[in-house]
Amino acid sequence: MSTNPNTVESNKAVVRRFYQAVDAGDTGSVAAIFAPEWVNVDPAMPPLSGHDGARQLITMLKTGFPDFSSQIELMAAEGDLVAVRCAHRGTHLGDFLGVPATGKPVAISATGIYTVQEGKLVQNQVIFDAFGLLQQVGVVP
Repeated sequence: MSTNPNTVESNKAVVRRFYQAVDAGDTGSVAAIFAPEWVNVDPAMPPLSGHDGARQLITMLKTGFPDFSSQIELMAAEGDLVAVRCAHRGTHLGDFLGVPATGKPVAISATGIYTVQEGKLVQNQVIFDAFGLLQQVGVVP
């Protein structure tokens, strides 16, 4: 199977735009980045889908961690899939997944496989270090 390098690069660019939108708390760019049928597959997060779910994801992260930032450490793509290993940092200054603000800084890693079709995200399959996050904010020892 040959992969069109232009499509691979444009798919990687969509994923980079996703991280930029999350870091900026930019819910206004959702329709440009996410397909209407988008779905988030992440066992540590509530079910999220569609444009409303994408806005909810961005808002949830920026509410919990107003200084949330992402550093892409590794990105590889083939066909309509883009795989990413990312480091995230932020300060827990708001409610996140039912945990009230602690004021503590956090640094976690996440791995995601993103499906991009026709220039938009249709699926995020993400695993992030939820246990490490809970340890850093002091919810679990």
